[in-house]
Amino acid sequence: MPRDYAPAAPLDDAFRAAVGESIDGFLEGQRERLAEIGSLPMLEVARSFTAGGKRLRPAFCYWANVAAAGHPTDATPLLALASSLDLLHVSALVHDDLIDAADTRRGLPAAHRQFEERHRAGAGRGAAGEFGVSSAILLGDLLLMWSIEMADGSGAPHLDRARPLLSATRTEVTAGQYLDVAAQFGMAGAGSIAEELAVANRVLEYKSARYSVRRPIQIGAALGNADDDVIAALGEFGSLVGRAFQLRDDVLGVFGDPAVTGKPWAGDLREGKRTVLALTALNAADPAQRAVLSTVLGSQDADDDLVAEAAAVIEDTGARADVEAMIDGGLSQALTLLEATSITDDGHTALRRLAELSVRRAA
Repeated sequence: MPRDYAPAAPLDDAFRAAVGESIDGFLEGQRERLAEIGSLPMLEVARSFTAGGKRLRPAFCYWANVAAAGHPTDATPLLALASSLDLLHVSALVHDDLIDAADTRRGLPAAHRQFEERHRAGAGRGAAGEFGVSSAILLGDLLLMWSIEMADGSGAPHLDRARPLLSATRTEVTAGQYLDVAAQFGMAGAGSIAEELAVANRVLEYKSARYSVRRPIQIGAALGNADDDVIAALGEFGSLVGRAFQLRDDVLGVFGDPAVTGKPWAGDLREGKRTVLALTALNAADPAQRAVLSTVLGSQDADDDLVAEAAAVIEDTGARADVEAMIDGGLSQALTLLEATSITDDGHTALRRLAELSVRRAA
């Protein structure tokens, strides 16, 4: 039977529950295989990380399909493919938390910390930290493989048309992650702060915007057999929204409330993330301000007072206001482009609302 969701509330409880059910059903289908191998703990930790989240990537994919082809008669295949994008996302998060040495994710211990605790509870041999890291690397790899398996087995229409976009998504997010790491270690060929900003903007596009919004939208449109012009226009819309989405994450990474974000306060500063926000502040700072911010960036042991001082530098240099202006400008451009794109009325409504939800948020 048809199962329509409300375009004015494209991320409502019903839609998020449907994505959760799709992922849960797929993961349950892996139980027998992992039990036979003796690797059920991987499934249990995977479940803990796939049970929540914003579900933005599946939503952008689903509603772009509606934008191209209208509501599907049977939403199950489309939901399965759209939901596979969240498995890819969680795969990236597991590895990202390892790279950042993060302790928490979505208010839960990070995957490597969960495996460490399992090691301690089971009185395992060797170092709990080494077991945690090794297990999380493998879990991230497994989630990537599962995202491919789930997409391939979805039965979504016009899947062959979407395959090149799915492949591009996986390559871009991984290569973009490497560029991000290279930038943090000064290995991206940038000498000045201005050059670092140029690299950070490439990271913004390839690590975040493409796999978060641009590619999910294009995949959904391709599954709806949209023409090339519509797919291209929706891709541009997706990049604008995706960049604003990540810039919002950067602001929340410094100024967000941990009780809402599920991440440590000002964690991006302590982790040394040289984001567009941080680099904009460094570029505008006077020597004294730059010294404060440089001292805190990458200092896990920085006390709260010093971190607060660094956050104040970001405010005082105007960097936060500049990034907020980038967010607002990107959203405005995206919505103008969307209005000019020939898609269904429900597609217009849903994608506009999703764009707003992506950037006007506290978590």
